[in-house]
Amino acid sequence: MTYELGQGTGPLKGVRVVEIAGIGPGPHACMILADLGADVIRVERPGGQMLAGGAKNLLNRGRPSVALNLKDPEAIATIRTLVADADVLVEGMRPGVAERLGIGPADLEQVNPRLVYGRMTGWGQHGPLAHAAGHDMNYIAITGALFGLGQDKTKPHFPTNLLGDFGGGSTYLVIGILAALLEAKVSGRGQVVDAAIVDGTAHLNAMTAAFVGEGTFKEERAANLLDGGAPFYDVYETSDGRHMSVGALEPQFWAMFIKLLGIEDVVPGQYDLDRYDEMRTLFADTFRARTQAEWVEVFEGTDACVAGIVPISEAAEHPHLKARGTFVTKDDLLQPVPAPRFSRTEATLSTPPSPAPGSHTREALAAWGIADVDGLLERGVAVQT
Repeated sequence: MTYELGQGTGPLKGVRVVEIAGIGPGPHACMILADLGADVIRVERPGGQMLAGGAKNLLNRGRPSVALNLKDPEAIATIRTLVADADVLVEGMRPGVAERLGIGPADLEQVNPRLVYGRMTGWGQHGPLAHAAGHDMNYIAITGALFGLGQDKTKPHFPTNLLGDFGGGSTYLVIGILAALLEAKVSGRGQVVDAAIVDGTAHLNAMTAAFVGEGTFKEERAANLLDGGAPFYDVYETSDGRHMSVGALEPQFWAMFIKLLGIEDVVPGQYDLDRYDEMRTLFADTFRARTQAEWVEVFEGTDACVAGIVPISEAAEHPHLKARGTFVTKDDLLQPVPAPRFSRTEATLSTPPSPAPGSHTREALAAWGIADVDGLLERGVAVQT
């Protein structure tokens, strides 16, 4: 591989990011930064870690992988050299680990005072749980978000790890990094971005908090307007065992929905709460009379706010997503394109995920200006796979 800096095409072209590799939200955040044009160098431990690598791990796309033995002082010195010319560092270790390694915020501020130091954790850098292990569902559990998820009255249902890791985690880390980069352009000083999944998830849930504050929200599942409590905002099965999503909230959308469903003469009033069970049964029975494809032909492109629910393996072929090019096949991988989109500095996909930790150690370290890379490799400080 021939690796050069400055090949990104998005609005972050020229921004340099050092990533201390982790799993989940940290890599996702760095994928976003790389997608948007930043030069990101991914520093991994030799041999990698569980759930973190592989040639098909899209979270690692767009950046080279170097393997450094962080127990070796020379490796720490190498990171400090990388940071000297970087704009951002991202790490997702437990609080205190980076400091023990000698690459904590105070250590690296001495090397680069304008460095934005992004920290990705579940619990945050302080608090009673800060040093405990956890995963997505644990973080969203204590914020009030998981409690209300799902339409099952008996227990919550978690949406894989989308809500915590990526919604409340990596997304907020990127927001924080971009904000801190803007501020650093004015002040000339970097700062720490403490991106905790608990904080981001709580912030995502601001609308629900507002409803609770207004006294208009029932803290139980399938009891409110947007959680399946209303029959016109729910999911219904079709005759072929697939499903349709219905979101006919506003009166004009409701009117279109019941007209196209063919029940406008028999359906109860939209807010006739006492007849919601009857309404739900009517919707369910009607949807079960046709296949998903037949209902899609009826509803798609109208203002009824109804869409067929498809698996990700079929999403790329949906006419709307196909027209927008939301998914592409590149490097033999079907993958989503960078988002959002820009009118002038279009972001495009670059390199595929590294097949193994350290696949680009020699080329990437040399491109970032590290001297005596061959010596680092010979001494086992760095590893080339």
